[in-house]
Amino acid sequence: MNSKDREQTLVLIKPDALKNSLTGYVLSQLSEFHTGLRFAATKIVHVSKMLAEEHYDEHRGKVFFPSLLDYIMGRIHYRDKPESRRTIAIVYQGPDAVKKIRAIAGPTNPHIARDEKPGCVRALGTVVPLKDAEGNVIGERMDNLIHASATDEEAEREIKLWFKPNDIPPSLHTYPVELSDDYYYVKNGRLIADHEPGSVCFISPGKVVWTSDIEVLRLLAKGQQAAYNLEAVVAKYLINREQEQA
Repeated sequence: MNSKDREQTLVLIKPDALKNSLTGYVLSQLSEFHTGLRFAATKIVHVSKMLAEEHYDEHRGKVFFPSLLDYIMGRIHYRDKPESRRTIAIVYQGPDAVKKIRAIAGPTNPHIARDEKPGCVRALGTVVPLKDAEGNVIGERMDNLIHASATDEEAEREIKLWFKPNDIPPSLHTYPVELSDDYYYVKNGRLIADHEPGSVCFISPGKVVWTSDIEVLRLLAKGQQAAYNLEAVVAKYLINREQEQA
């Protein structure tokens, strides 16, 4: 398989698509028949706050950031049904994966999508005004049904955020992996090497991990600057754990 065939991208089918029974429609639009791409992995995720914050990291501090978190965590569309809060995460693989999926998804803003590319997936979405406590409009949130990686670099970051290597068949791996030689624990946002009461082991010896994650952990363990933060490593290993479902 050549490097072009190994190109991957991340798609998230968001809670509004699930609530409006659009899952089948989205999957049909993204099918191998339409795109020539193959599934490399898929999972149903109860999105934790940690995962949501890391996914939308570029928007930290913006007025719509809290609403984005509630959106992807399912708190808006399943306010009274926490058991229904879920997002479907999918890795597609094949030539021009990022470009093809983005074209089918359409513009981020559903209003623009309807004007410029009617028939695209996001044309079925909505734009929700955000108001402060006094009722003044302070921004807007795009309820646009799906997420699709914008660039190859973004795809790599996002796939490694949502998926562990073992979630993807070895023959479909695009990014380097290795076996961990060490235990890694997290407790109250701190990386620790040995078990303490209340700590969680997220990587153990023999576990298959992204090479980039191990590089980050080794640097952080020495107190050095790393390519990304601890939460971006930990989030994927705690997906669907009971204590992460708050």
